Amino acid sequence: MAAVLLLPLLLLLPLLLLKLLQWPWLRWLIADLAFTVRARRCKRALQARAAAAAAADPRGPEGGCSLAWRLSQLARECPGRTFLIHHGRHYSYAHAERESNRVARAFLRVRGWKEDPNLDGGDGIGATEKGARYASGAGDTIRREAEHAPSQGDEAVPEGGNSASLESGSVESGSVVALLLPATPEFLWLWFGLAKAGLQAAFVPTALRRGPLLHCLRSCGARALVVAPEFLESLEPDLSDLKDLQLKLWAAGPGPHPEGFRDLLAEAAAEGEGPLPGYLSAPRNILDTCLYIFTSGTTGLPKAARISHMKVLQCQGFYQLCDVHQNDVIYLTLPLYHMSGSLLGIVGCLGIGATVVLKTKFSASQFWEDCQEHGVTVFQYIGELCRYLVNQPPSEGERNHGVRLAVGSGLRPDIWNRFVQRFGPLRVLETYGLTEGNVATFNYIGYPGAVGRSSWLYKLFSPFSLIRYDVASGEPVRDDQGLCVPVPTGEAGLMVAPVNQGAPFLGYAGSPELAQGKLLQDVFRPGDVFFNTGDLLVCDAHGFLHFHDRTGDTFRWKGENVATTEVATVLGALDFLQDVNVYGVTVPGQEGKAGMAALVLCPRHPLDLNRLYAHIAEFLPPYAQPRFLRIQESLDTTETFKQQKVRLAGEGFNPSTVQVPLYVLDQTAGAYVPLTTAWYDALLAGQVRI
Repeated sequence: MAAVLLLPLLLLLPLLLLKLLQWPWLRWLIADLAFTVRARRCKRALQARAAAAAAADPRGPEGGCSLAWRLSQLARECPGRTFLIHHGRHYSYAHAERESNRVARAFLRVRGWKEDPNLDGGDGIGATEKGARYASGAGDTIRREAEHAPSQGDEAVPEGGNSASLESGSVESGSVVALLLPATPEFLWLWFGLAKAGLQAAFVPTALRRGPLLHCLRSCGARALVVAPEFLESLEPDLSDLKDLQLKLWAAGPGPHPEGFRDLLAEAAAEGEGPLPGYLSAPRNILDTCLYIFTSGTTGLPKAARISHMKVLQCQGFYQLCDVHQNDVIYLTLPLYHMSGSLLGIVGCLGIGATVVLKTKFSASQFWEDCQEHGVTVFQYIGELCRYLVNQPPSEGERNHGVRLAVGSGLRPDIWNRFVQRFGPLRVLETYGLTEGNVATFNYIGYPGAVGRSSWLYKLFSPFSLIRYDVASGEPVRDDQGLCVPVPTGEAGLMVAPVNQGAPFLGYAGSPELAQGKLLQDVFRPGDVFFNTGDLLVCDAHGFLHFHDRTGDTFRWKGENVATTEVATVLGALDFLQDVNVYGVTVPGQEGKAGMAALVLCPRHPLDLNRLYAHIAEFLPPYAQPRFLRIQESLDTTETFKQQKVRLAGEGFNPSTVQVPLYVLDQTAGAYVPLTTAWYDALLAGQVRI
C-alpha cells in the first residue's frame, strides 16, 4: 500500500524539481554554492603549492617565488605543452623556462652573483627560513606593511632598506628594472627572468614619454630600463634625462642602438639555460613587493602600485575561478603592462597550465580568423574590444568558432546582448577589480550588465560593502556616531572592502601621500580599516552588482583611467591659455567618457590649435588627449573656488545647443578642427572615429 502511494510522488518529483529550477533565485543559489566550492578548492590548491615551495630544496627552482616555481613545475611536468602562440610560432613551457633562465643569468651576471654553496641569500637569512616565512605570510607586521608604501624622497626603496645598484656587485635582491616593451614573448622571458633573479619588474605603459615616463622611473626607484628596439627612436628626446637618472640601459633586441644601450637578449643568449636556485627569488615575506604596475589615479600622474608575492600567487587561481581548464586556449590581446594582461591573463594561464594566444595588437577584422586557426576557446576582453567586434561587418568565421567563454571587464549591457546574440552560443563572465585593490567580483551567473554578486556566500570569498557617498563633498556619509551608512538595495554606494592579513592594501611606491584617501577608518565600528575603491556600484533586488560611476574627477576612456588634473596641468603649460577645466563627456555608442576641455584664452592671445595639438601629442598618452574643446570667456567656480564640472559635462558637445566655439580632435588629420553640425551628426552615426 505504501509503495502504491509513493509511486505517484516519485513520478511527480522530476516535474517538481524542474519547476523549482525555473525559479531564478534557486538557480542563482546553486550557482553561488558552486562558485563558493570552486573558490575554496582553488584556495586550498594555492596553499598546497606554497607549502610545497617552502618545503622544497632551496638549491632547486621549486624553492623560489611563485612565478619561478610554477613555471619550473610546468616545464618539468608537461615540457612539450604549448604555453604561448605568437605570430604563428609556438613556445612550449620548457622553452619559456629555458629562455627565462638565460635572462635571469644575464641579470645575475651584472649583479655579480656567484652560486653560494652555503645557500645564503646574501642578506643573512637562510633559504629555508625564507621559504617558511613565504608560506606562513609572516603576519606580525601586516598592518604596517599594508598601510605604508616604502619611500625615500620620490623613490621606492626595496624591502630591507637597500637601494643597491645593479652595478654594485651585491647579491642583495630588490633592485627595480623597468620594462618598456610591447606584448611579445620577450616581455615574458624578461619578466620571468627578473623574478628568478630576485629583482623587481616595473611595467611601464608603452605610450608614456617625456615627463610622465621620467616620473614613473623615479617613483618606482628604477635602476635599469629595458626598451624595445622599435621604441628607441621616440625616446631620443629623453635620452639625456635617462642618463641623468644613472640608469643602466638595455635594448631588447639588435641595433642600431643609441649610445649607452646594450643588447640584453644577445647577452642572455650567451648564458646557460639550466635551473637556478630558489633562494635567489624566495621572498622574506609573502607581502614583499614582487613587481610594480602603474595605474593612473585622481592625484594625476601614474602611480606605481605595489604588487605583492601574495597577489601574484592569488592570480594563479583567476582562470580556475572562471572555470577555465588546462586544455583551453586563451586569446589575449591586452597590454601586458596592465594587470588584466599580465597578472590575470599570463599568471592566470600559468595557474592552470593552459595555452595563451598572445597578440601584440588587436585586430577586430582578424579576430575570428585567429580563433579558428588556433582553436581558441576563451577570450579575455575589455569592453572596448567587444564593441569593436560587434561594429565589424559580418564574416564567415564569426559563427563558425569554438569560443565558449569571454571573460573580462567593462562590457556595457547593450553591447553584451548584441555580442552574445551575434557571436553565440558563448558565455560572458564579467569581473570587477582594481590593480591595487583587495576586492574582486565575478558575475559567474552571466547576468547581463552585472559585474558580480552580493550574496552572503560570495562575501565569504571576497567581503565588501556599499556605503552612502556624498558626491558634492567627495566623502562617505556618516551617522551621529561617526560611522558609515550602508546603502539600501537599488541605491548607488561607494564600494569598500575590509583591510586585513588576507586582503591587505600595500599602497604605492613613493610618498605615502599618494595613498591618501584609499583607506577609510571607523567604517562600521571604531578602529576598523577599509579600502576605498573610489567606485560607485548598485546592488539590485536580485543581489547583482552593477557598476555606476567613478568618484572624483577621474573618468575612463579606451579602457584607461584619465585623471583630469594631469590633463589640465599639461594644457595649462601653454602660454596662451589662462584657465583650463577638464572633464569627461558621454559619447553615444562609445565606452566610458571622452575627455573635453573648457579653455579660457589669455588676453590678446589667439587660439593656436597647431601648437595645442603638438603639445598634447608630446606630453599626453593617446587615451588622455581631450577629444573636444570649448572656448569660453571665463570658467564658473564654486564658493570654495572649485571648478564646476557637472554642468559642463551635462551640456556635452552638441554645436546646436552649446553656444560657444567647439572643436573636435580629428585623428586622421592629426589636428583639432571646428565641430560642425555635420561633424556631430557623422559622429553620432558612427561614421567618424574619435
